[in-house]
Amino acid sequence: MITKNKITQTHASSNLAVSVLILGIIFAAANLRAPLTSVGPIVDSIKTELNISNGSAGMLTTIPLLAFAAVSPLAPKIARRFGTEYTLFGAMIVLAAGIALRYVPSIETLFLGTGLLGIAIAICNVLLPGLVKREFPNKVGLMTGTYSLSMNLWAAIASGVSIPISQGFGQGWRSSLVCWILLSLVSLVLWLPQLRSANKPTSSQKKGGSVWQSGLAWKVALFMGLQSTVFYTVITWFPSMLHEQGLSHSTAGWLLSLAQFVSLPASFLIPIWAGRLANQRGLVGFIVLCLLLTYAGLLSGSPTFAPFCAVLVGIALGAAFSLATMFFVLRTQNAHQAAELSGMAQSIGYLLAAVGPALFGLIHDFTHSWTIPIIILCVAAILLFIVGMEAGSRKFVTISENRKKEI
Repeated sequence: MITKNKITQTHASSNLAVSVLILGIIFAAANLRAPLTSVGPIVDSIKTELNISNGSAGMLTTIPLLAFAAVSPLAPKIARRFGTEYTLFGAMIVLAAGIALRYVPSIETLFLGTGLLGIAIAICNVLLPGLVKREFPNKVGLMTGTYSLSMNLWAAIASGVSIPISQGFGQGWRSSLVCWILLSLVSLVLWLPQLRSANKPTSSQKKGGSVWQSGLAWKVALFMGLQSTVFYTVITWFPSMLHEQGLSHSTAGWLLSLAQFVSLPASFLIPIWAGRLANQRGLVGFIVLCLLLTYAGLLSGSPTFAPFCAVLVGIALGAAFSLATMFFVLRTQNAHQAAELSGMAQSIGYLLAAVGPALFGLIHDFTHSWTIPIIILCVAAILLFIVGMEAGSRKFVTISENRKKEI
């Protein structure tokens, strides 16, 4: 006979397990941007000490993006073999190793560590949406918003504290890069309980064709790709655009920080709203409207509109990323499909993102103006609207024999 005390203990144990899982997801997400955004503010110090060119320094941003593009499609296959929990745990170990390597006083280890970071973050990026869909099927929006907020909050924090840390611990820029190993170690500890209850892949997960055959999957992937291109282009060149309008470098930098912090509530709230709506087309329209108003303000050339541009683009970028992440969950029917779609979309997305900032810089160098690059961003926003209308419709990505259901 089961006593009331035993039932209460079982319920308490279950609640504790769920709480630990949520904390594990939040801390795992915190690692997905901070080791990368900590580089930008100290890149000049890295260049000076290591005596490397601007092009080589730029690779510190490009290498992780290329790793994202290359590794993302492989992550679901690794998870099918070893299980999602063990694969995420392994990725966190690789992440910690990459952070540690960047502390070693060598150009080679700096770039090797950066490559390992990219591989580890790519795997986590891909697998977390599927894990959320599997473990929290009735709270997908809330959980997606929570880990998106964690990711973006720590990204903003890392940008802000990078220089103070480099100046305050006597180790220069290396201390700014290695300090994030503490966050990764906390994540590893929090993830250990998940290994005891790890779900092994089932035979049903191994069946079926490729998500790359799905037309709807390509719409979701293009939405991810376009918003990633816009994000990294704006993050890279927004201060320069504002400076050419007459703002100081300091003011332009603060407005970029404002945009990043404004993106936080948007990245949290949009997934919750998206999960409650029959379709997400209205959210796509809202995002594109914010982008187009931002570009209109930049094209006006008036510094008066700069704060409004910063707020609007922050809302748009935070909302676009979290909505793209929600599409991996909302457009699929199980955790395996979510991981497959996430891998495909992020591969395409980050490949475009790796090219976007450099291409826009070249266009600016050729034309000596930001007008044509901003017009191209307007075209990208329109394309984002077109593919977003399809990605935001109430359909499911299906593959092989079930593909007719997309129509």
